[in-house]
Amino acid sequence: MSWTAVAKKDFQDALRSRAIWAISVVFILLSVVIAYVYGSFSADELGIEEKTAERLVFFLASNITLFVSITALVIAYKSIAGERESGSLKILLSLPHTRRDVLVGKVLGRGAVLAIPVVVALAIGAAVGSALIGAVAAQALLALLVVSVLFTFAYVSVIVGLSAMTESTTRASMLTIGFLVLFRFLWGVVSIGTVWASNGFSIPDTLPDWIFVVNQIPPSGAYTTLLYALVPGQTGNAADIDAFYGTPWLGAVVLLFWLVVPAAIGYRRFSKADL
Repeated sequence: MSWTAVAKKDFQDALRSRAIWAISVVFILLSVVIAYVYGSFSADELGIEEKTAERLVFFLASNITLFVSITALVIAYKSIAGERESGSLKILLSLPHTRRDVLVGKVLGRGAVLAIPVVVALAIGAAVGSALIGAVAAQALLALLVVSVLFTFAYVSVIVGLSAMTESTTRASMLTIGFLVLFRFLWGVVSIGTVWASNGFSIPDTLPDWIFVVNQIPPSGAYTTLLYALVPGQTGNAADIDAFYGTPWLGAVVLLFWLVVPAAIGYRRFSKADL
């Protein structure tokens, strides 16, 4: 299929970026440091009840979302808009590639470039942490790797979809930075503001159950919630909610939404664009 050729070329091109290698090394070192801290400090010093191999997974996951979101922006915001701006997209489409092939190939190629250091860093961190505490949670580690790869491809898909919506790298950067700022840094304000507005412009003593759904909208929130669903013996905020939506599996639905919908919207705009 034609999209495989696009993905392979995009993957190889992205691997030549020194910035990607530098960021990957930093992330691997950070994972090792986090694992070392978890293994070396006591439960009281870490602020937890008990040190377990399952809790190690959540410590390692704590640095995933920021790394992936920033790196995805760096490697993907020019993915389509940059080629439209430079004119190289016309050359690419003169080959037996459709616009759908280009978009899908960009998502898969750049997603794979980012997924590799994520998996390597988490695996090394898990190995260091497990060695220090003398326990291994294989199922929890597998869940961490699977959910992290899904989160990585979802984030890259969002950025590629935004890049496909415009012919300018400047506009693409503004869209992607806006997405990052809103859903990674400001969503807590949006969440509390929603409660405040719905409660007659005052904060209630007890937050409503539906705020759980609002907090799952950012990819990072869905990532953590899905991890709780897959790691044995762990519960998140969903455990306190007596409603049909009070399930950690809501995280899977949200991540799949981010994986598919923004890219589909981007493709719709891209397919009708005059190159």
